[in-house]
Amino acid sequence: MLDVCLLGTSGMMPLPKRALTALMTRYNGSSLLIDCGEGTQVAIKKRGWSFKPIDIICFTHFHADHISGLPGLLLTMGNAERTEPLVVIGPKGVEKVVNSLRIIAPELPFEIQFIEIKEPIQEIRLNGYKITAFKVNHNVTCYGYKIEIERNGMFLVEKAEALQIPKPYWGRLQNGETVTHEGTTFTPEMVMGEKRKGIKVVYCTDSRPMPVISDMAEEADLFICEGMYGEKDKEAKAREYKHMTFYEAARLAKAARPKQMWLTHYSPSLLRPDEYMGEVKKIYAESYMGKDGKSVTLMFED
Repeated sequence: MLDVCLLGTSGMMPLPKRALTALMTRYNGSSLLIDCGEGTQVAIKKRGWSFKPIDIICFTHFHADHISGLPGLLLTMGNAERTEPLVVIGPKGVEKVVNSLRIIAPELPFEIQFIEIKEPIQEIRLNGYKITAFKVNHNVTCYGYKIEIERNGMFLVEKAEALQIPKPYWGRLQNGETVTHEGTTFTPEMVMGEKRKGIKVVYCTDSRPMPVISDMAEEADLFICEGMYGEKDKEAKAREYKHMTFYEAARLAKAARPKQMWLTHYSPSLLRPDEYMGEVKKIYAESYMGKDGKSVTLMFED
């Protein structure tokens, strides 16, 4: 299962009940954070989750509302006696940007390892997560992220028994290892069924609508998408500043058919986003208003 929490839903500046942009997931003891706006630490505390298991931080881009909370978070993680390495993923220049912010957090008891995204679509595998970064259309280099938890096929006991594979090797084959017994080599493909459906979450903020976004979000369990503006007369402003309206996000969801689409990254001037959800649902019925602390636990299908 994968736990998902939308920590902050505000764009540009925080509001009293709306922290800046951040998303956190938990899987098998490893936590992943996408963006770290101001207020992220407080949001994690409110949710009752821990800072220490955060192993991966992905940045969509380097505007302040997406990264300004990082120095304080690093200091808190250091004060929690963390010693395990932290992996930071982001667009070109991520190491330089993070190290510049670390002027106020120069000494940490853990190593920071950097992965710079260099391709329009780049895949990274860490701690059971399959992370796909995909370039979107903002006024600076910006990426969305597809987070997948893959699921192997069933172990076919009858095939293992027919091949007379000793039981001590079964677990190793299930884990993808090739084994040799008395001169005979056995591969996982010989005893594993087809891969089963995993879990997929797609997160995209700060972009104009693009086909790659709906392609990545196709039949996702959860699609979290920027909805900067709900007002119908703000479409020209969205185009000018390379953002999206609620309705553009809903049309992407309609093309992708996720189980749920949550809106996020609201303009500070948008005080009551719920007022516009009726029109959004007419475009895609499974659209929902994101709120700080909104959470879900996504389960594997039986």
